[in-house]
Amino acid sequence: MMTNRRHDRVRVGAVSYLNSKPLIEGLAEAAPAIDLQLDYPSRLADRLGEGSLDVALIPSIECFSEQRYEIVSDACVATHGPVLSVKLYSRVPLRAIRRLALDEGSRTSAALVRVLLAERYGVFPECEALPLGEPVQWLGGSDTPPNPGQRSVEGPDAFLLIGDRAIHTPTEQFVATWDLGEEWLNWTGLPFVFAMWATRAGTDLGDVEEALSRARDRGLQNVREIAAREAPLLGIGEQLTYEYLTENLYFHLGPAERRGLQRYYELAAKQGLAPRGIDLVFRNCAPA
Repeated sequence: MMTNRRHDRVRVGAVSYLNSKPLIEGLAEAAPAIDLQLDYPSRLADRLGEGSLDVALIPSIECFSEQRYEIVSDACVATHGPVLSVKLYSRVPLRAIRRLALDEGSRTSAALVRVLLAERYGVFPECEALPLGEPVQWLGGSDTPPNPGQRSVEGPDAFLLIGDRAIHTPTEQFVATWDLGEEWLNWTGLPFVFAMWATRAGTDLGDVEEALSRARDRGLQNVREIAAREAPLLGIGEQLTYEYLTENLYFHLGPAERRGLQRYYELAAKQGLAPRGIDLVFRNCAPA
């Protein structure tokens, strides 16, 4: 049975990155009962869990937590190959990574890179946080980037970037660079789902569940306008922005995406990055 909300408006949390713009196009205007709030994905997950949001676009790894979440829309942020905005940059050969800095913005990508390094290379690096405001041009202890293959003693061997700042290639040269969407597809043959709309079990969202899917459809119809609007704000070309939204990203949670989610969960649980025995609950979603 659904629980009643204690407030009139549904508090909806969405990611502040470019990749979420097609999911929220006109959402607040189309559904007056929505109070739309933008934040980083990791913070959205915390706020949903503590009850300050009713529904949020949260990292998929959070849906595998012991917190009882339900997926409430077939709108999502996924990829069927190179994603462009989730990248691992390594100053050393991948097998030699010992220190890894992880972008604090997302937990799904942080878990994914650890899964890939462990499963493919037997690498289990010491992980440290890369603060959201940290400049990415040079993350070592010197103002001058080292030569390829050489790093500052203070700097990590590799770092993971997500979101808008990952689209801007750092000026440093690297021994290896991974696009995590591409690596996942090449390794598993499956799509990867980075984020989904979720709510706490039993939360009554009214007609907001359907509004989330309608907003996605509206956003995809207006993606050219979104690219023109957002590109100057991010300092990237309009055509690259358009291609990112139409070629690198996929916004429908279908059977293949669910299989990718299940495979990701199995591997994350194997590596101790998610609890075992979690079954995803899909509400108001097309059957797999």
